[in-house]
Amino acid sequence: MGRKLYIRFTVFAAVLLLASSFYYLPYYVSKPGMAQELEPIIEVENGFDEEGSFMLTTVRMGRANIYSYIIAQFSKYQEIYTLEEIRGEGETDEQYTARQMHLMAGSKTSAIEVAYKKAGIPVNYEYNGVYVFSVLPDMPAEEKLKPGDLIVEVDGQELTTSEEFIEYVGGKQAGTEIELSFKRNGKSKSAELILKPLPGEPERAGVGIFPVDDKEIIVKPPVNLKTDEIGGPSAGFMFSLEIYNQLIEEDLTKGYEIAGTGTISSDGTIGRIGGIEQKIVAADKAGADIFFAPNEDGAEGSNYEAAVRTAEDIETNMKVVPVNNFNDAVSYLESLKEEAS
Repeated sequence: MGRKLYIRFTVFAAVLLLASSFYYLPYYVSKPGMAQELEPIIEVENGFDEEGSFMLTTVRMGRANIYSYIIAQFSKYQEIYTLEEIRGEGETDEQYTARQMHLMAGSKTSAIEVAYKKAGIPVNYEYNGVYVFSVLPDMPAEEKLKPGDLIVEVDGQELTTSEEFIEYVGGKQAGTEIELSFKRNGKSKSAELILKPLPGEPERAGVGIFPVDDKEIIVKPPVNLKTDEIGGPSAGFMFSLEIYNQLIEEDLTKGYEIAGTGTISSDGTIGRIGGIEQKIVAADKAGADIFFAPNEDGAEGSNYEAAVRTAEDIETNMKVVPVNNFNDAVSYLESLKEEAS
């Protein structure tokens, strides 16, 4: 009898343990991810080879269950975030993922533009429509549109850029009905919306979306970036370095393992990202020699300051280098001595 009771208790405890691991708390947990070599996922047609490597760094982010939440509470380089800190108001997991994928697409476009222009190669764009980046609550679009929708026509007129969309809709009065033609997951849809005054701007009318351009960059030689499983904009800067290095004959890596992070704007500005401490840990584990960190023009509390503190704390030999823009990084690499073989 005692043995049967013990077996039942063990089975019950195992089932309870398994079930509780699938019960998610209203939090996200982030932890150090990986440092991934970029050459295998970025290919410029007939591009030049490199002796060292550029690496993007990642943070692993996921919904917290009770076990991951407790572990994160006692882990120095794991962070806990509320749902509101990660997702937009009313944003679902699916919409959050779609937003991260669009941010990644934008970062790739900016990285290509920066690299090709630096190499003296012209770039062109093909505009596909207006991407719905987010939807404002209590506005006409809330019940009709979702983040990730692609608006292709307004009142039967083809509008290819967000500027055209804003100009057309902004020229109408509140109470006016407009018809939007859009695509969702490749399927064509339409919706009628009655314009309302915009929050904080009662003199202007709108539908309540944050529109951005959905565009494809056209360059020669062509470049292919295989980033299906990577989201967000924080790899943009390192993308631009890898692309540029394949476009020019000089190898900027000079045999070094070079990691880093930061958004990239089309003018070459390197922007702040989240999780810099965890990315320093990931780069150190991968054996990086150099880590580029956004300097934010020397602002107090910059990514660079946090990166230096973490590097000192984990006692890494990796050199942390501050960068404000793409040219800063290129100049630093051009001045490097070749890695001793």
